[in-house]
Amino acid sequence: MDTFVVFVHGWSVTHTNTYGHLPARLANEGGQHGLTIKIQEIYLGRYISFHDEVRVKDIARAFETAVADQLGSLLNSGHRFVCITHSTGGPVIREWWRRYYQRSGARACPMSHLIMLAPANYGSALAVLGKGRLSRMKSWLKGVEPGQGVLDWLALGSAPAWELNKEWIESKDKHIGPKGVFPFVITGQTIDRAFYDNLNSYTGELGSDGVVRVAAANLRANYLRLVQQAPVPVPGTKDRRFHAPELKLDANLAATKTPLRIVAGKSHSGNAKGIMKSVRAAAGTKKDQPTVDAILSCIKVKTKNDYRTVATEFDAASAQVQENERLEVERRRLWSDTYFIHDRFSMVIFRVTDHEGYAVSDFDLILTAGPKSSPDHLPKGFFADRQLNPNNRNTVTYYFNHSVMTGCDAVKDKNEVVRPELKGTTALGFKITARPDAGFAHYMTCSITGSAEILKGVVAPNTTTMVDIVLRRVVGKETFRLDQGIDARDFKGTKPGAPLAE
Repeated sequence: MDTFVVFVHGWSVTHTNTYGHLPARLANEGGQHGLTIKIQEIYLGRYISFHDEVRVKDIARAFETAVADQLGSLLNSGHRFVCITHSTGGPVIREWWRRYYQRSGARACPMSHLIMLAPANYGSALAVLGKGRLSRMKSWLKGVEPGQGVLDWLALGSAPAWELNKEWIESKDKHIGPKGVFPFVITGQTIDRAFYDNLNSYTGELGSDGVVRVAAANLRANYLRLVQQAPVPVPGTKDRRFHAPELKLDANLAATKTPLRIVAGKSHSGNAKGIMKSVRAAAGTKKDQPTVDAILSCIKVKTKNDYRTVATEFDAASAQVQENERLEVERRRLWSDTYFIHDRFSMVIFRVTDHEGYAVSDFDLILTAGPKSSPDHLPKGFFADRQLNPNNRNTVTYYFNHSVMTGCDAVKDKNEVVRPELKGTTALGFKITARPDAGFAHYMTCSITGSAEILKGVVAPNTTTMVDIVLRRVVGKETFRLDQGIDARDFKGTKPGAPLAE
């Protein structure tokens, strides 16, 4: 049976030449993999993302209409299509898939495979820079002014991204299979120095392709929910003081094992190294072959066993790429060589709310490690970045060097040790202090003791973990009182009193 392919581009694109020669390459080599992909059966999608009023959910709605209008006869004849996306195209199609085909009672999805190239599934660290700055950067495609609506979605820790990804983690493999959709992620971790912006280090960020972090592309994510205990009297005190020191693990979920393929030598965009644009039309082009073979392997999947097999093969290939690319060396004749160590990284998105549903935006989050749960015991150099979401200020994203955090072997250039062996830590914990921390409605400091379980659940290589921290909103008993009788009383100096019982 013929294979119908729909391409969906990324954010701020204004021309379908963004797909380069990849469509032709797949048509040229499909036959070698037992697939029939004809040029006339390839559809190049185009959507508007550079207008401020357009949001990701708007584009998803428009895609549903486009599929019905342009592919109606194809679908009516019993065919389904393979969708290949780049960058923001991944979240767009995932939102469409969720909105129309993952609800109870929904009809079968017309898409059989979703193959995402360098998808910004958990956003991009660059998005927080703003429209004007991004439009001047080479990596954002010829100075096109980006649209604010899509940009808001892409900001790390955005509310719509959190909603989409939490629902995905909770669904396990419910929507994956021959009657559902087979999703895949293919991305690179190479920095194209031609696109490097000297005023913005994110374009050269390790563990990324210059725009999207591997951890932010990967669909194989985790979700943890930590809940603060109710206030209790402080032992041994006579003045009826209260505290709520414990933060307890309430939920620990992992998404289903979605295949992730990290390909060598590929960056986010560009004609030389871009994961999509750099692919040449001629079959057998060596540097493009892993990308093309990975895509065709995805399209060939027909059963859940096939899917699991590809996931295992992708894991092995990705591990080999990361090992081969671990040390990048720039050899220079007159100067010392320059080293870039490509460790594995983890991304953690913390969202802080209280048990009444209020967003808590004024807080200090301290990481701890070691047997004494101290911030002083964290490994030196584990921290790479921290970013507060501009629209959801109760959400903050941390970027950790997983190799440094958990320990790794020495890195060598031939026989020269570039970096010695690192021990890492075996336990991770958190302490959080939120404000207001006094008054008639306030919050109390709490923590969760460092443990191997928290470390493993939160800091996973090439992975994003979503951590919901739910604090107890403490309300004083004297906030409302009923006084007997009609005598007037001045209650301006009233103290909060003990916390209300739950």
